[in-house]
Amino acid sequence: MVEAGQIALTVVMGVLLFGVAAFLSRLEDWRSYTPLTTGGGYVGEQTGQVHHEKPAGIVRWLTTVDHKDIGILYGIYGLFAFAWGGIAVLLMRAELAAPAENFIGANFYNSLLTTHGITMLFLFGTPIIAAFGNYFVPLLIDADDMAFPRINAIAFWLLPPAAILIWAGFPLATLTSGDVQPAQTAWTMYTPLSVEQTNPGVDLMLLGLHLSGVSATMGAINFIATIFTERGDDVGWENLDIFSWTMITQSGLILFSFPLLGSALVMLLLDRNFGTLFFAAEGGGPILWQHLFWFFGHPEVYILVLPPMGLVSLILPRFSGRKLFGFKFVVYSTLAIGVLSFGVWAHHMFATGIDPRIRASFMAVSLAIAVPSAVKTFNWITTMWNGRLRLTAPMLFCIGFVQNFIIGGVTGVFLASIPVDLVLHDTYYVVGHFHFIVMGAIAVAGFAGIYYWFPLVTGRMYQRTLAKWHFWLTMIGSNVTFIAMLLLGYGGMPRRYATYVFGNSELVSMFTNLHIIATVGAFIMGFGQLIFVYNLVTSWLEGARVRSGDPWDLEDDGMKTKEWTWFERKRETALADGGEEVATDGGERE
Repeated sequence: MVEAGQIALTVVMGVLLFGVAAFLSRLEDWRSYTPLTTGGGYVGEQTGQVHHEKPAGIVRWLTTVDHKDIGILYGIYGLFAFAWGGIAVLLMRAELAAPAENFIGANFYNSLLTTHGITMLFLFGTPIIAAFGNYFVPLLIDADDMAFPRINAIAFWLLPPAAILIWAGFPLATLTSGDVQPAQTAWTMYTPLSVEQTNPGVDLMLLGLHLSGVSATMGAINFIATIFTERGDDVGWENLDIFSWTMITQSGLILFSFPLLGSALVMLLLDRNFGTLFFAAEGGGPILWQHLFWFFGHPEVYILVLPPMGLVSLILPRFSGRKLFGFKFVVYSTLAIGVLSFGVWAHHMFATGIDPRIRASFMAVSLAIAVPSAVKTFNWITTMWNGRLRLTAPMLFCIGFVQNFIIGGVTGVFLASIPVDLVLHDTYYVVGHFHFIVMGAIAVAGFAGIYYWFPLVTGRMYQRTLAKWHFWLTMIGSNVTFIAMLLLGYGGMPRRYATYVFGNSELVSMFTNLHIIATVGAFIMGFGQLIFVYNLVTSWLEGARVRSGDPWDLEDDGMKTKEWTWFERKRETALADGGEEVATDGGERE
């Protein structure tokens, strides 16, 4: 029966793929309807089809292939996922504020743990980077659009159904009277637990993850093709901006790692539903899943952190009044991280009993990858040294990124050492280190990018005071929370536990105090994000209008990049056509 099921599945998949290929072959030109950066209509380069105006309302957003519109869609989607993951973690922290089971229970805690990790990594981290990449890479390299606008749109529209599948277990648990539950496998989905859980919510989650991986891979191909083939005549490799360098490196990592994750997910689904033995003890073994997952999983860390590094490397010099120190070294270190990231995956597996000689080699490479990261850090600090610093919100978040990245990086170096890792493995120390990188660095750099380009996207300025409140609450909350996690790890508190009622009362008391501190920090951080959302929405709707095409006065220091030139041209075109800014009787612009 199992073999018959496998054959039937193979036939169905083959017919489906053949149908998709036949449909695609009927399309005349994937590059038609390419929007011009000058604000004109959609022009098919080969078909000659022209649409002088975009559709209005919801139809525009459902059918757009404009890279700027798709960038905004990615951004809204990413922030929505960020809210989902943030609410999940606040519920978890509230549960952990006391040792015993409080109000959500261990099973629901495990569900939140799973959805928080997967949401933040796959539905927030990658899409929010794609938001910046889609909107600004074509502008930075002087391209008309992404190389494949329709593929770009398809890559985004795969993400909403992916989120629905990943989150489906929560509403279905109510609708099906508990027959379907949210996945409780943690985001690493370790076997044999993820194979033996009979809950259909796990299958839905795996399918959603697979969709998100297909989306990321399509986007990566598009970024590589765009940066290689669509650059303007005056944009060579020697003067390509640092953000585009990090995006192309990230895309290369995605291209080599996400298909492996997709293959592993298919094998896991076959084990769960068709009785195959890929990860069974009598087959490939549970450790095979860890090898496959972490061969994707550690490059994934750099997939998430390299573009934020690019954002900081682009924005920080603008408010330091100096060009980025050691530009070539920053580029070379980016490429070095991309190559080395595929040689460190087994440092997640030091405690699994693998050959000590193999462990030693992975320890050496894991320590070596800290060197290019340190190069970037010293270059950022040197760029600020003796510079003319302007502490705007984007600059504050860049400085916050550097601080969090130093702590996250140094704590990671300890985990690269085999004897230290054997002591701290699967404790809250790992959680603190990881969150200093993911939230403390990636999200913080994303906030810097949002504030930096907010005037360009909206034509309005955010409320500066609220932005600085957002910065300080985020930094205080993140450091209080994650340092408490590091101390919990030193005390031996295991990760992924909903309760910590142990026999040692002094140990429980210490854990309780540190968990309360971490919970307070998390709620401080959460309150900061409420201010961020309020500032973003109100400023977009009624913020003060930008009075110049160079709102950050970048031209004074010779730091004006191509996207601001595009913005200035867009404003001039809007004013000439009777745009929003008009002269009052006093001659001042509103």
